[in-house]
Formats: sequence, C-alpha cells, structure tokens
Amino acid sequence: MINDIYKNQKENNDKALVALKRDFTTLRTGKVNINILDHVYVDYYGTPTALNQVATVIATDASTITITPWEKTMIKEISTAIQAANIGVNPNSDGDSVKLFFPPMTMEQRKENAKQAKAMGEKAKVSIRNVRKDANDEVKKLEKEKAVSEDEIKKAQDEIQKITDDYNSKIDAIVKEKEAELLKV
Repeated sequence: MINDIYKNQKENNDKALVALKRDFTTLRTGKVNINILDHVYVDYYGTPTALNQVATVIATDASTITITPWEKTMIKEISTAIQAANIGVNPNSDGDSVKLFFPPMTMEQRKENAKQAKAMGEKAKVSIRNVRKDANDEVKKLEKEKAVSEDEIKKAQDEIQKITDDYNSKIDAIVKEKEAELLKV
C-alpha cells in the first residue's frame, strides 16, 4: 500500500520534471532552436495544424530558421501564423520558403530568459509540493482506516518528504544548468 503511494509520487514528480524541460524549450538561448515554433499553429484548410505538420522546419545556422512548406500556397498562412505567435521576429518569404532571422540576444534579454527559467522552476516545485500533499493525504487515509501502525505512518511521511526534497534538488540543478546556458555569451 505505502509502496504504491511512493511509486505514484515518483511517477507524478517525473511528469513535473518532463513538463519543466518541455517549458524550457520555449526559452531562446544564444542559438536558435526550432522548438520555439512548437506552439505555432497554421490554418490548414480551416483546421489549426502544428507548423511542423505542414512544413519542414530546420535551423540553417545559429541565428536562422528556414521553414519550407509542403504546399507553396501555405507560405502566406505560415507567415501570418508566425506573426500572430509573437515570437520576436518577422517572417521573410522568398516565394519558396519562410526564413526567420533572429538577432543576437542582448544581455538584458538573456537575464530576462534566466528569470523566466527560474519562474518555470518554481512552478515545477509547486507541482511537486502538490504531489507531496496528495501522497500525505493518502497516508492519512490509511491512518484513519487503521490499515497501518503509527510508526509506519511516521516513516511514510518522512519518506514522502525525502522524495520531495530529492526532486526539488533535481529541479534546482536543472534550473541552474539552464540559467548558465542562457547567460553564456
């Protein structure tokens, strides 16, 4: 019973870490990353469709992303969708593809992104604390049902806290690593 609570807590905490790493892909570092376009949806014959489902998206160098649509008629829709997504650059079309030229990041932008990374880390920690609360509630439910002894309850709560602390330190390490990456010129 209690081992199931630990297992469930770890699974949910792992999901929080995956979500944090996914959130980090939206932050721009010194070189461009095509993941910045993951949240751009194009009107494809009346259906909102992910950009990578209607075009080939590649980073041609450290500051340029080239988007080559599979249908030439999609260039206008892609340009419109990118402008609406407000990712910080204007699309440039050459008739065959859309190019995004990202200017070099200023130190101020890097610091702002580092601040956002910290906020994303805090959001993940809140998620971890919520998982801890749920696990402790499960243990208290077992206590009310008198399914386990008081000593086992105390051990379980200590182990739940230990798991929470472990995941919080993992988040701190991931955030610190991301901040270093963002601030590196």
